[in-house]
Amino acid sequence: MAEAERITARQWAILTAIVENYIETGEPVGSGTIARVQASGGLGAGLSSATVRNEMAELANEGLLEQPHTSAGRVPTARAFRMYVERLSGEAGMGRGGLLSGSGARGRIESQIDSSFAGVSGTQAMLERTSHVLATVSSGVGVAMALVAGGDTLEHVHFSRLGKGRVLAVVVTKSGLVRDRVLALDGIPSGDVTTQELEIAANFLNEHFRGWSIERVRAEIGRLVEQERSEYQQLLTSVERLWAGAVPEGEPGVQTVYMEGVANLLGRRGVGTAEDMARLREVLAALEAKQRLVELLDAYIDAKQESVRVIFDLEEHSPELAGLVLIAAPARMAGDGRGTVGVIGPKRIHYENTMNAVSYIAQVFERMLHPTA
Repeated sequence: MAEAERITARQWAILTAIVENYIETGEPVGSGTIARVQASGGLGAGLSSATVRNEMAELANEGLLEQPHTSAGRVPTARAFRMYVERLSGEAGMGRGGLLSGSGARGRIESQIDSSFAGVSGTQAMLERTSHVLATVSSGVGVAMALVAGGDTLEHVHFSRLGKGRVLAVVVTKSGLVRDRVLALDGIPSGDVTTQELEIAANFLNEHFRGWSIERVRAEIGRLVEQERSEYQQLLTSVERLWAGAVPEGEPGVQTVYMEGVANLLGRRGVGTAEDMARLREVLAALEAKQRLVELLDAYIDAKQESVRVIFDLEEHSPELAGLVLIAAPARMAGDGRGTVGVIGPKRIHYENTMNAVSYIAQVFERMLHPTA
């Protein structure tokens, strides 16, 4: 028998009330609180505090409630949150582009998102705005990632000297994505390049390869290096080395990650002791390591999935993220690119609002970047 089928309708109503009260307050929920909810019509008439207390005891036996300390209040377990989300999305039939319909907040969220994207164009600007909007709506960490295929074309490249043996490479594509990477010039005999040499290399790439696909640029530079046997070859060799560092071979595309709202976690995790602070530092370090964030999103979000996905067991991929939840969905980028939009936050996050926001923003990408799709 499925776990949800062991729960009576009355127990489910009580569990839902407990989950939603805990999300709002962060405090253990007592039977008296739930009795007041039913008195206002939330659970039906005639439900006494003693009845609620007995039902809560049964829910605890099922592993859906736990008692954090000696107080009479209970808090939902991870299983309870999972069941709550499954029921929430299941009842609404939430598919790709589908929205939950449980509250009047839906229209407000759509209007807020539409206003936030007014006047925004281009993939990068949309990604940046997405991370901000999701952080604002959810009070969690808004994340937006795009991986544009190697078929995306070059718009502009720029190299800046950061110091001896270190260069910042910035690659801008036609789809509007900007990729920046710091290069260590270990392969150059002198161990360094001048600002003028970097400018010449960038001008060469911009003049000869603007509008070319990323993969085609690499192939053509390699062909020219093999063909030329002159002073021109020295320039080509330098260009090839810089380009290979900016867009490494074998990399599937140009990858961009935007993240905003990490500070939102500060007020939601109950930081007090030195141990709490150390734990928070681990969480922040894990989130700020963008490559690890990319791996996390790739591990859980499939471009073919048809709905917003809620992941509770993030610690299986990143132990530092234990206690956090990921709510995310795939989004179509310009051309053949793919991406992910989502939120990372505490289990006390407002699931309905956040799932609505993530789903609707995926629709916004579809509408703005694929208007004729």
